[in-house]
Amino acid sequence: MSDTVAATGQDVSAPQPTPQSPQDPTPQMSQTPKKPIFKKWWFWVIIAGVVIGFMSCAIVSCTALLASSSSDSTTKTTTTTESSNKPTKETKTEQQKTEEPAKPESPAEPAVSPEFKNALSKAQMYSDSMHLSKKGLYDQLTSEYGEQFPADAAQYAIDNVKADWKANALAKAKDYYTGMSMSKQSIYEQLVSDYGEKFTAEEAQYAIDNLK
Repeated sequence: MSDTVAATGQDVSAPQPTPQSPQDPTPQMSQTPKKPIFKKWWFWVIIAGVVIGFMSCAIVSCTALLASSSSDSTTKTTTTTESSNKPTKETKTEQQKTEEPAKPESPAEPAVSPEFKNALSKAQMYSDSMHLSKKGLYDQLTSEYGEQFPADAAQYAIDNVKADWKANALAKAKDYYTGMSMSKQSIYEQLVSDYGEKFTAEEAQYAIDNLK
């Protein structure tokens, strides 16, 4: 080592100085802290404009809604008034009933006695089953050998019995024609005879004309 020192003239064991990097000649600028956005004047101007815009829209909408509601209310009120002024069907009917003169009540029908009802029932049976004439039926109801009903009960039965006297005459004529083989002339005389069926001449002729 001494040889090396001697050759170079320097002590290699001595620490060598560290080279320093050149300093940036540009001076560092100091940074100013930024203000928050809500502290900017223009931020509040924008906010104010937006708020005014919303308020204007709200006012316009409310005004239009109130106008529409007022119009609907006026229309409904007018319609209701017109409807209330129109006479209803019930009112018209009541007015017509009031204007119509009251009809006179029909007199009540007199009560029918059981005797009259029995006479009518018996008359209906004779007419349907035996095809009697009106006079023959009356005689049968009042005869002492028949039903022996009083005259007024028998007359009530004759007036109210459901019978077709011409049809009865025709049915009786058919009995004579097919059952007893009688001629039409004999049948006619038997139908009108007081000792026979006691039909009227018109009823007997109807029977003969329709006899087959």
